[in-house]
Amino acid sequence: MNLASYIDYTLLKQTTTYADIKKLCDEAIQHKFAAVCVPPFMVSYTKEQLKGTNVKLATVIGFPFGYEIANAKLAETKQAIDDGAEELDIVINVSALKSGDWSYLEKEMRPLVEIAHNHGKLVKVIIETGVLTDAEIVQCCSLYAGLGVDFLKTSTGYAEKGATVEAVKLMRKNLPAKIKIKASGGIRSYEFAKELIEAGAERIGTSRVLS
Repeated sequence: MNLASYIDYTLLKQTTTYADIKKLCDEAIQHKFAAVCVPPFMVSYTKEQLKGTNVKLATVIGFPFGYEIANAKLAETKQAIDDGAEELDIVINVSALKSGDWSYLEKEMRPLVEIAHNHGKLVKVIIETGVLTDAEIVQCCSLYAGLGVDFLKTSTGYAEKGATVEAVKLMRKNLPAKIKIKASGGIRSYEFAKELIEAGAERIGTSRVLS
């Protein structure tokens, strides 16, 4: 299996430098990865590094914990779009979820999806499966499918538990076919990535070139 077209090549460390991003982009172009995912601060710079290539530019919103107020995420989203991001990986408010406030989650995400789609951008919603019950994962599938997101994504990589085959299978079972799955968090080998793809993932978020 050629993984290149599945890979979102990711660098989100707080110590990330311009030189690190240049290297990330060069490797993504070389390997023909689907996208790079970079810190919001680095979006404009990354856009220049990817000019004239087919590699997409993704960034994160509300990263890594998602408990910013909704208006802060909206401002981040608008800025990321202005700076040139083509794909937005948005962390949900897990605090609201664990409090049972599903109406807040809907109100938070709806305008973010609308503004992104109005500008022709993709939305990947990060639900952090490693800290959710199966029932909560299923409810997330229902909620975010109803909002028309493009991808549901397993993890930020900051929780103790990242992507699992079981979570991807559960998501695939409970999502419409048109909504894709991105698996991320702890994916360090070709074999594991292949398992996740076979389970239903259509993007793989990783910070390394898998072999």
